Amino acid sequence: MFRVGTSGFSYADWKGYFYPRGISERDMLSFYADRFPMVELNSTYYKVPSAKNMMTMASKVPEDFEFVVKAHSSITHEREDPDRSLPPFLEAIEPIREADKLACLLFQFPNSFRHSDANATFVLNLRDALPRDWPSVVEFRHSSWLRGKMYEALSAMDLGFVNCDMPSIRGLMPPTDVVTSDIGYVRLHGRNAGAWYDHDQAWERYDYLYSDQELTEWVPRLMDVARRASKTYVVFNNHPRGQSAENADTMRRKVAEADPGSDFVTGLELARKQTNLDGF
Repeated sequence: MFRVGTSGFSYADWKGYFYPRGISERDMLSFYADRFPMVELNSTYYKVPSAKNMMTMASKVPEDFEFVVKAHSSITHEREDPDRSLPPFLEAIEPIREADKLACLLFQFPNSFRHSDANATFVLNLRDALPRDWPSVVEFRHSSWLRGKMYEALSAMDLGFVNCDMPSIRGLMPPTDVVTSDIGYVRLHGRNAGAWYDHDQAWERYDYLYSDQELTEWVPRLMDVARRASKTYVVFNNHPRGQSAENADTMRRKVAEADPGSDFVTGLELARKQTNLDGF
């Protein structure tokens, strides 16, 4: 099964591009969920949410909608002891899991987190600290992690590998089609090489719109990932001005056309109602 969506949804600069201009922030998730079947929650990286907020979010989406929850920075960037940092985070997002809307946890490590015995041990200890019934995937930003023994270790721990599309810069991850659990995962960050390291605001790094040809080139790789996974999530992170939503919509159509017999889920199939598109 393919599920295509975006990384984050609550962006003010999506108004007039993806959202109607006058939409309120509280209505964004419901609007989004009428069009896509899943979303990555990025806000959980910056602040551990309240369980009440997670419960409210779960109540605003269709029954089969799924959330990928990005781990808090204390876990992946400060790398505090997982036995201390994980429990309060898991407790906060428990309402999403109880509602059967948790796709998986996303542990995204920075480019500075490079392969070493100590760092590999940290990743595996992190998975050990998680209850086994919490599905999880890990994203590495540095190409030093591309090694067969690491894939084998992730598979043994039932920890999914996130394949990335990023600028072609030495040290960054090249496109891959690695599958190490029953979850296939692809994140497309854009290819804005000029702003990847040289930017004033962090969002500038992701200011990129994929061309039709660039998306088409990914389709065979996505099909290969899906053949080896029970579920495959394809997530666009090139979010400025709703570019991620535009590319996600195009990609889900390309995947559906490439494999008409696949169990392909769109947001509208999960929608509780047809949302009026007037007001842009």
